[in-house]
Amino acid sequence: MKKWTFALLVAAGLTFLCSTVAAQEPGWSGNVIALGQQRARIEATPIIYRNYRPFHFYGNTVRRRHYHGTPLPRPNEFVRGSTSLVVGR
Repeated sequence: MKKWTFALLVAAGLTFLCSTVAAQEPGWSGNVIALGQQRARIEATPIIYRNYRPFHFYGNTVRRRHYHGTPLPRPNEFVRGSTSLVVGR
């Protein structure tokens, strides 16, 4: 019985490890309005692989739902979004 419990815990741990490694979430970009070549590059990238951008509610919601399973932002995402807007990362 102990061997089965240990095997189950190892399998569950590997599942969580693999899912976090496979889902490399994009970062934040401070550009609210993209122009020129940057805009063309963003439009050529599938929406789930684009960077999060302040005030881009639809795209950010699609990415949150894809990576986190819920469209609602976490409290720390408000901080990261506002920081990227001010700093321009």
